[in-house]
Amino acid sequence: MSVFNKKSRFKQLGLIGLAALMLSACSSDNDLNTEPPPPPPPPAMAKFTVTITNITHDQPFSPIAIISHNDNYQAFTIGQAATAGLEVLAEGGDNSSFMQEASSSVDSNAQASGSGIVAPGANETIEIEMLASEVARLSVITMLVNTNDAITGRANIDISQLANGDSVSFRGVVYDAGTERNTEAAGTIPGPADGGEGFNAARDDIADQITMHPGVVSMDDGLTTSVLTQAHRFDNSAIAIAITRTE
Repeated sequence: MSVFNKKSRFKQLGLIGLAALMLSACSSDNDLNTEPPPPPPPPAMAKFTVTITNITHDQPFSPIAIISHNDNYQAFTIGQAATAGLEVLAEGGDNSSFMQEASSSVDSNAQASGSGIVAPGANETIEIEMLASEVARLSVITMLVNTNDAITGRANIDISQLANGDSVSFRGVVYDAGTERNTEAAGTIPGPADGGEGFNAARDDIADQITMHPGVVSMDDGLTTSVLTQAHRFDNSAIAIAITRTE
């Protein structure tokens, strides 16, 4: 073989080797490029504790319903009819339908329920969590179970400006859901004063609108057909609400 052919052969082998190295480098680069990107950080969450205190003399509260929502959501509105879910809560103390209504609304972002009855003088603390970007308002609602359809709580509490560790406190009056007549008669009140019927789908309140509650009359006040006594009155605020941002 001539010197010329040997040089050509060596040159070809060199070019092949260089090409192989380049392919290897490209392969290595491609391997690096196929690695998945790091996962995004989890969204920031906000947590609040809501402490409910029953400040009535003898009106146990049904399980508390707490709704986190934006400005467009209305848990209840004075002068407007109660929703079907609020009717169930106001007449029988069951908050599940009311909370399902909130869960189905695009304007509510979180819901939380109390664990059970809150007796007079007792309190319960409930935690609710939502995306930090969705912190806006809370509504808190419960039934006074020794009534036909009385509710108490607070709607549209602005929590948007609460920093971590901040707290706000409120008291709430009593409202009439307007879905059942306030007869106070035996068999119509679900609480321990009667143990009667809770929710009834028939709306027999003529007004059928939410108003301030006029209070109970009771047998001690001359309503002989009433199962209630003066101990069941609620002339003043019925509920104390304390909200603290914990995260």
